[in-house]
Amino acid sequence: MSRPVTAPRTPEAPPASPVSRALLAAFLLAAAVDLVSLLAGADLGHRIAKPLLMPLLAAYAATRGGPRLLTAALLFGWGGDVFLLLDADWAFLVGMGSFAAGHVCYLALFGRRRTSPALGALYVLALAGTVTALWPDLPADLRVPVAGYSLLLTAMAYRASSLGAVAGAGGALFLLSDTLIATGVADWPQPPVPDFWVMLTYIAAQCLLTEGALRARYGERRTTG
Repeated sequence: MSRPVTAPRTPEAPPASPVSRALLAAFLLAAAVDLVSLLAGADLGHRIAKPLLMPLLAAYAATRGGPRLLTAALLFGWGGDVFLLLDADWAFLVGMGSFAAGHVCYLALFGRRRTSPALGALYVLALAGTVTALWPDLPADLRVPVAGYSLLLTAMAYRASSLGAVAGAGGALFLLSDTLIATGVADWPQPPVPDFWVMLTYIAAQCLLTEGALRARYGERRTTG
C-alpha cells in the first residue's frame, strides 16, 4: 500500500523581530522626511533622506527573509537614487543604468510565473504611446537610452503582476514614477512640486514590490507589522 502524497509545505515567514520593526520604522521616517522636505522646498532634507530609503527597505526585507534578488533590486534602486541627485547628464545615464539593473533583478525574481496576456497588451500600447509622444522632445543623446530603459521598465511592470495584485500595483507605480521623470526631461508641463509626485509614486512602488515579493515567498496575507 503506497503512502499518500502530501504537498510541500510553504515555508513560514520569520517573525517580525525588533530589528525588522526598527528598520521599517526608520524607512517610514526617512520617507516622511523626504516627502515633507520636497513639499517645503527643503533641498537639504531631500538630499539627506533620499539616499537612506532603499538601504533601509532592503535591510528590512532581508531581516524578513526576503529573496536575495529583491535585496539586490532595492540596492540597485539606491544607486539610481544617489546618481539622480547629481545634476549632470552622465549621472542621469548612470542612475538610469542602475535602475535598469534593478529591473533585471526583479525580472529574474518573477521567474516564469504566468501573467495575463491582456494586461501585457495594455502595457505594450502604453509603452508605444509614451515613447512615440516623448521622442521628439527628448534630447537627441537620450532618446535611445530612454527608449531602451522604458522597454525594460515596462516589462518589469507587467511581469510584477505575476506575484499578485500588490506587486502588480507596485510595478505600475514604478512605471508612472519614471514616466513623470521622462516628461520632465522632455520639458513637458509638470504638476506642482513634480519631484514630490515622482518620489511619492516611487516610494510606494518599491514598498508594494517588496510586500508582494514577501507575500509570494511565504503565502501570507500580511508580512509587515
